[in-house]
Amino acid sequence: MLLNIKSYIRKPEVGELFSYAVFPDDQSVEKAVQAYESNEAWQLYGYEDGELLVGMVGYEKVGNDIILHHVSVIPENRGLGYGRGMILEMMSKENPERVIVETDEEAVDFYRSIGFIVESLGELYPGTERFRCVYEVEDEAEEM
Repeated sequence: MLLNIKSYIRKPEVGELFSYAVFPDDQSVEKAVQAYESNEAWQLYGYEDGELLVGMVGYEKVGNDIILHHVSVIPENRGLGYGRGMILEMMSKENPERVIVETDEEAVDFYRSIGFIVESLGELYPGTERFRCVYEVEDEAEEM
């Protein structure tokens, strides 16, 4: 079950999860933390396995869409379904029409495996291709 972790965003284990979702330096982590602290619309949920915080998902709801800002799982727990589970539980909780995320090449296959449609945005930063991944929730419901 997802737990709201925004109230303890400054705990070291949350900072560690942010370091996997952004460039892992203190400035990038602090910038991400401040974005959640200063924006009430940004939600931050974590997933605990026992007492261990293994992952987090950060997003905002814009109209009927969800914009994913951060998704991360601690390295030793990757590939076990936590990332997929957090996203699917968040979608069940929020009931969006669409979930949108901008990501790098490293995460594209993860989003594609859940059913996101992936489109290249080109080289937005020198030497780094970015991708827009969109999950159309209504399309899946219509196929059932």
